[in-house]
Amino acid sequence: MREVSWGLLVTGGYADVAMKAKAASTTTEFVAVAQDDAETARAYARTHAVARSYGSYAELLEDDEVEAVFVALDPVDHAEWAVRALEAGKHVLVEKPFALGTADTERVFDAAEAAGRQCIEGVMPRHHPQFLLAKKLVEEGHIGELRHIYAACTASLPADYFRRFPERGGGGLLDLGSFALTAIRLFGGAPERVYAEEVRRKGACDHHFAATLRMPGDVLAQFEVGQEVCRGDTLEVVGTTGRLVFQDPWFCRDVTRIEVQRQGPPPHLDPVSEYVDVDPEGAYRCGEQYAVSRIQFDALSTAIANGTPFPYGRADAVEQARVIEALFASAAKEVPVRLDG
Repeated sequence: MREVSWGLLVTGGYADVAMKAKAASTTTEFVAVAQDDAETARAYARTHAVARSYGSYAELLEDDEVEAVFVALDPVDHAEWAVRALEAGKHVLVEKPFALGTADTERVFDAAEAAGRQCIEGVMPRHHPQFLLAKKLVEEGHIGELRHIYAACTASLPADYFRRFPERGGGGLLDLGSFALTAIRLFGGAPERVYAEEVRRKGACDHHFAATLRMPGDVLAQFEVGQEVCRGDTLEVVGTTGRLVFQDPWFCRDVTRIEVQRQGPPPHLDPVSEYVDVDPEGAYRCGEQYAVSRIQFDALSTAIANGTPFPYGRADAVEQARVIEALFASAAKEVPVRLDG
């Protein structure tokens, strides 16, 4: 299969993980990078062996050799530059969060449909075989009937990190919450009702956010995200007879197996663990550094090269945006918010 030529619209070094994954990819080639300063862009291109650099995002979009664009800007700029890239005829991968609301999300996909181009939200772990296997195990009843999903993604971020500033589209829910909500929806479907609490200082982003979600089929889900909290990456999917415990759910660093806990014998019913290989044939090369980023780009590049639709598109991104809006509304009003009415 041929390689797809990508361009990067970058704020600072936020696309570094994608760049570090490029050496191992046989489907994706990064050929151009743009920042809002020409010298910074040149330095970035030299560091990462990218052929061309531009001192403005608009210049890169005029590059006819660029087929697809990774929008890795401040979240507040995602929708504008995704639309401009699509109007320039490029396929687009937008770093999470896709946009700052449902209206902007719809606007981007209107542009994608008008241009006849692929457009998806970049949430890396859902493409990893760890998630593909887990979804299969749940659907085949290996943990009984689904009952509960718990997710957490927390970190203590530097005070000057761009994800800490509301004017740049920062905050814990829009950033780390994208991982948790994607996983909850992947296993549980579309939430029916949400109740959320947040902690934020005056004029600042939400730096600690937690919520309970009522899912179809009497399933409950809970998540916690935080920007001033001890580092933690947790995902458990719980059923009537077992649970899935993810080793490293969001960044999938050297993940080779998933833990399946099942209820043990009486009288204490202590869980008994079984470990299932996530990639027994080695097709995804999960042991490579930055494999989760490469796998995401490989999946989209393959779809672009083959002209096949990508499994995550408009409906997925719009649903994610609707849930985030409902969570913010619940936290602000201090009441549950329904999404199914």
